[in-house]
Amino acid sequence: MTIVPEAFKKVPMMFQAQVSGRCQLHYIANTTVEQWADEWIDKVDRQLPESRSGAQTRTFTFTWRLVSNSGVDDSVIRPVIGARGYPYYPGSSMKGVFRRACSSEQAARYCGKPLPGKDWEPGILRFHGGYPVNSDWTKGLVDLVHPQQGRQVKDQSEKSSAFVQVSLYQPEMRFEISSTETLSDAEWESIWGLWAKAIAQGIGSRVCAGYGQPQLSGKVEALYRVRLKGQGQAAKRIDESGEFRPNAFRAAIRGHAMRIFGGLTDERSTEQIVDRLFGGIRDREGTTGLLMMRFQASHLEVKPFGRGAFAQPAYEVEGELAWILTQSKLDEAEQKALRALIKALTQFAMVFGGFGKSWRRADHRMFFGEYYEDSHKPLIGCHWQWVGEASLVNDVQVRKLDRVSEFIDKVREAARDWMRLQKIQLARPADWRESWHPGRVEVWGREAGDREDSEAIAWLHGAYQEKIAGVQERGSIYESSLTGGVGRIGRLWHRMYPVVGLRPPEKPGGKPIPKPTPRFLEVLTIFPDESRESEQFLRFLQENQGTLRGFRRLWGGE
Repeated sequence: MTIVPEAFKKVPMMFQAQVSGRCQLHYIANTTVEQWADEWIDKVDRQLPESRSGAQTRTFTFTWRLVSNSGVDDSVIRPVIGARGYPYYPGSSMKGVFRRACSSEQAARYCGKPLPGKDWEPGILRFHGGYPVNSDWTKGLVDLVHPQQGRQVKDQSEKSSAFVQVSLYQPEMRFEISSTETLSDAEWESIWGLWAKAIAQGIGSRVCAGYGQPQLSGKVEALYRVRLKGQGQAAKRIDESGEFRPNAFRAAIRGHAMRIFGGLTDERSTEQIVDRLFGGIRDREGTTGLLMMRFQASHLEVKPFGRGAFAQPAYEVEGELAWILTQSKLDEAEQKALRALIKALTQFAMVFGGFGKSWRRADHRMFFGEYYEDSHKPLIGCHWQWVGEASLVNDVQVRKLDRVSEFIDKVREAARDWMRLQKIQLARPADWRESWHPGRVEVWGREAGDREDSEAIAWLHGAYQEKIAGVQERGSIYESSLTGGVGRIGRLWHRMYPVVGLRPPEKPGGKPIPKPTPRFLEVLTIFPDESRESEQFLRFLQENQGTLRGFRRLWGGE
């Protein structure tokens, strides 16, 4: 008998155990997952799956990623794999999604109903699942997930590690349904209308974070929707290629909810509130949140920026962000309060930062172009703004510096309203670095005449005050605890928020007309610590209030 040395190495990764020395897909520090994906793609049948005879089909393209957890490999999320190796959305899952869009009569006819004696009468429809219609699904399979809420909001000593899942990037999927009865064309149109309604809220796993959302021609019923556009540093896949990840919206706004509620009540209550809003995992038990995010891009471009070791993928994106209510049992008062809250949190994110990587900084390409005169510099910051007349009229809540304080109070009041409905009391704020409480945060601002008029952006890289012998010390926050550095999250946000004015309506009783301007509100959000640099910088801001280019304190600092 011939003995093959280390025979396990000849077994495809897909069939190896998730244990040390074998596969372990969830670790990104090795090439196991890339090998796993390459072996899978290599063995998939080259002939695309064909539709069943007599089955009705519809094709849908997904806006970002689709993941349906097979549950096969321990601790790893990867797709269900069907006949001839193709990723597959199971018919059983399809039936469950379809049923949630049906009335009780439709559900009984199409999906079946219970009978006395624990028997079951089957429905007339058979759900055969969905397959990709082309080979594009093989691109960008490896999906990195990197939760950072603990480090971003609470304490940078909190653990934060990336892990891998396998999902399909913008797949075009064909779904199949057949019937045991002959149906009219009109009824089939009704059935596919129910399917479109069902998947409008997403299918598969992680739908609350933007996964599994199909492109749809009509409007999806939403609690709140808005149009916006942005640019910044794209996330990197494991192969170093760039990808704009819409779940950045949910991550940012969930983080801001932690900050706002953390400034109003204790840590435990804050986490309870935020988990109810956005979902979460506590004590190994998952909870479904009240809010699901959906982003549909109308324009998306990812291209490289920089050279050599500093080359980074950068995105430009525009689209509609919608927040969808996942539960129908909320009463009218709760729905009204929830709509006001998610609207306020989204506006808060836009006023004070942005979304995605480096959101705490204004885009240096726009506001500090000389920084890149040396091409060997990293891409820093992002820039986001509202798009469309409706958003520019209704969502721009801050049109001048005097409105910033009022706006912050409005956001906190929306949070308090929600707490009252949930019967959660105000309490001592959570002991986190970025709890939004007037005793923990200061907001400073000035008006910039145009994009070249930023005062503070240079302070992130040099002195804000030069030394004058016998008169003043050199002042700098560069590489301090305020600005942070590699592996260290800073305590200062810098934002250049576009000023949009309003013109009177052209006709009596008409709507105001938005009037974009070249001006920006330059906003500094500071979470002071006890460092010498922090104390000196705040003293500098205080002493320069009222000067031509000085900042003034807008909120906080109690």
